[in-house]
Amino acid sequence: MKQRLIFATGNEGKMKEVREILADTGYEILSMKEAGIDLDIVEDGTTFEENAMIKAQAVMEVCGELTLADDSGLEIDAFGGEPGIYSARYLGENTSYIEKNQVILDRMKDIPEEKRSARFVCAIAAVFPNGQTRTTRGTMEGIIGYEVKGRNGFGYDPIFYLPKLGKYSAQLSSEEKNQLSHRGEALRKMKEVL
Repeated sequence: MKQRLIFATGNEGKMKEVREILADTGYEILSMKEAGIDLDIVEDGTTFEENAMIKAQAVMEVCGELTLADDSGLEIDAFGGEPGIYSARYLGENTSYIEKNQVILDRMKDIPEEKRSARFVCAIAAVFPNGQTRTTRGTMEGIIGYEVKGRNGFGYDPIFYLPKLGKYSAQLSSEEKNQLSHRGEALRKMKEVL
């Protein structure tokens, strides 16, 4: 029987990415929901790593199994790194990404290309049943684009432009995204830890 690994998220888009990248680790990868875990976790850390660790720790304490969690977000240099660790809660808990993306584009409209730099950051924390912990970090550099483009991906992907590829993050295939993304990089580093 495969050893189980719980990934502390309810986000289906994220689970798809996680399963694709960790497919060959030999673990059965379950979301919190699939593992029957329903927790309200307060992420009150000050970094992506702290928030990921808070989630992984909380879930591991409930299930007693190897748990991974991630915290990720968008850092926009022109905004001093905002929305950062508040990416999911930016402009309020219930604000859609359609609205969030539009507000960012509006705020950026007079900012020249060389000052539009941004990155997606992802930290992944692992908490092992024996109490050991590890974190990894990945980033994907780009700029805030000038429009909403693409149908793949979620969140801020449609406004995140990759100049080297001439594409928005939401225009990447899932294979391309797994190769290039912040989560892909952090997961590959975590794969080595596992």
